[in-house]
Amino acid sequence: MTAQSTPPPAQTDASRGFALALGAYLLWGLLPFYMKAVAHLPLTEVVAHRILWSVPIAGATLVWLRRTADFKVAIRSPRMLAMAALTATLITVNWGIYVWAIAVDRTVETALGYYINPLVNVVVGALLLSERLGRAQIFAVALAAVAVTVLTFEAGQLPWVSLALAFSFAAYGYFRKTLPIGPSQGFFLEVLLLSVPALGYVIWLQSTGQGHFLTGAPGDTLLLLGCGPVTAVPLLLFAFGARLLRFSTIGIMQYIAPTIVFLIAVFVFGEPFDAIHALAFGLIWVALAIYSWSMFFAPKAQQAA
Repeated sequence: MTAQSTPPPAQTDASRGFALALGAYLLWGLLPFYMKAVAHLPLTEVVAHRILWSVPIAGATLVWLRRTADFKVAIRSPRMLAMAALTATLITVNWGIYVWAIAVDRTVETALGYYINPLVNVVVGALLLSERLGRAQIFAVALAAVAVTVLTFEAGQLPWVSLALAFSFAAYGYFRKTLPIGPSQGFFLEVLLLSVPALGYVIWLQSTGQGHFLTGAPGDTLLLLGCGPVTAVPLLLFAFGARLLRFSTIGIMQYIAPTIVFLIAVFVFGEPFDAIHALAFGLIWVALAIYSWSMFFAPKAQQAA
């Protein structure tokens, strides 16, 4: 009898990384359902509880992974604390816009924002990191600009929700690279810094009778408690999965979440989607296809040459 062959470690790691990242993107894609459930609650209260209840999850993960040493070094560095405060502020702005947009039936615009984000990252890399753009990437960015122009003329104003989400998340990613600590340590540091004003705000709400935690309907308390897991769990899954996957694989998988959000917005929430929206989204999808092609095939072509 022959022993069963076992997959090589690299293949096992890639499969595990794919499963973890896929879980993160599926949770992010389904997040609008949860945000709709808390839409009757004040935006600032929801964001505050997203921060507060993420702290114990992020902290427990750090202890479980035995990575507290890097965190202790980070909190002793004023520069690192300042950078973490900046990234924490940027991600809070992103969360706030996202929660508000879904509450006021602008979920389609959030999907567009996260479709645009990879192309914004390309521009940020070229302008701030001196990364060279290939012709395909330049063309993809140009198509995205045309799509934004189409939506601007149709609505009479810039699609600011989409652009704010795309640029705030791109800025978060850019400055997050300056923190020389791992993703789990960085996330815990961010939410820990944010928890100070968030806790003060929640205490003020409760003391003035404006809060909904423990004093409102029982369902509201559970929803506010759940804001922590729905925020922290996909972020941690993504952080662990991304370490085991190639960057190009992550680049393609990042379209899963906005696609699910788009489908939910149009077919479940019933948000308007006319011919102009179809044209703009079509241009974005073509741009993303060209961008993805450049990631997969351009490096191989250069290597072969």
